Amino acid sequence: MILEIIGISVLWLFLFGYIIIGSIDYGAGFFNAYSIVTEKQHILSKIIKRYLSPVWEVTNVFFVFFFVGIVGFFPETAYYFGTILLIPGSLALILLAIRGSYYAFESYGKHGHKGYAIMYGLSGLLLPASLSIILTISEGGFVFMEDGNPVLDYNALFFSPLTWSIVVLSIVAVLYISAVFLTWYANETGDKDATDLMRKYALGWSIPLIIAAAGIIVELRFHNPFHFESLLGLWWMFAISFVLWILTVVLIWKRRNYRTAFWLLVGQFAFAFFGYGISHYPYLLYPHISIHEGFTNTAMAISLIVVFILGMALLIPSLYLLLKLFLFDKNYIKGKK
Repeated sequence: MILEIIGISVLWLFLFGYIIIGSIDYGAGFFNAYSIVTEKQHILSKIIKRYLSPVWEVTNVFFVFFFVGIVGFFPETAYYFGTILLIPGSLALILLAIRGSYYAFESYGKHGHKGYAIMYGLSGLLLPASLSIILTISEGGFVFMEDGNPVLDYNALFFSPLTWSIVVLSIVAVLYISAVFLTWYANETGDKDATDLMRKYALGWSIPLIIAAAGIIVELRFHNPFHFESLLGLWWMFAISFVLWILTVVLIWKRRNYRTAFWLLVGQFAFAFFGYGISHYPYLLYPHISIHEGFTNTAMAISLIVVFILGMALLIPSLYLLLKLFLFDKNYIKGKK
């Protein structure tokens, strides 16, 4: 039992890292496209491209670790999710390809092409929306067995209020996380116009974020009462998350210490995300797969845990150096590199 909990905890940590870093990346792409459409690219584009340039290849490292780990630790997930996620997974791969193509065209083609930027921005919203469907499916009620094989009920999934609640939250969270970070980053560059614009976006998406999160809790009450009861048992984690959200919004509203505001945001999402994960225990796909029944053998589990811990030990210093040497380097941040 200990190995199962360690394994899923490590995977959840990698997924959380992907959510934070990926949200900044995806949201930045959307804000860049939006600034072009609204003819405000002279305010935002330089700041956003300066951020995206050194980090875009790093974003999916966390996702790759999680994907490999979930199949390694819980082999049955490959059988269940590999079958039922054919369409959502294919859509996500297409969107990832579009995002990768943007950098190629932007680097070697005509710079500042409006069409490339818009496709990149929209894919940044559609990608987390398509991936968030996995969380919806994991709540149960959408997968049934037919001749011993899992089958996804697309009609039930498409018309479920829970599906759209989670999709809306994924999009709003991307925009909010990215806006708060870019407010801090723009402020570090000394660009007042960009800081004020991103601050407005951050405040604008803060209220929809809480409304969307509350909507999911309401929908869970009817869709999966078991999970809803577990959520109530961890109310204190979500209460702390709410307090951190208030503190983040207050700092941004008062134009004070944007760095602290961003790290409060990370804490806010950490408590909410891990609270959700703990309340989901022990199911990976309700009620078909639990972390105990679908776990790999002991030797494989120990090997994966060691490899993932070593990977994290390598990844975190690498991210620190990336931030130190590029993103927040005094010369780079001022556009002198």
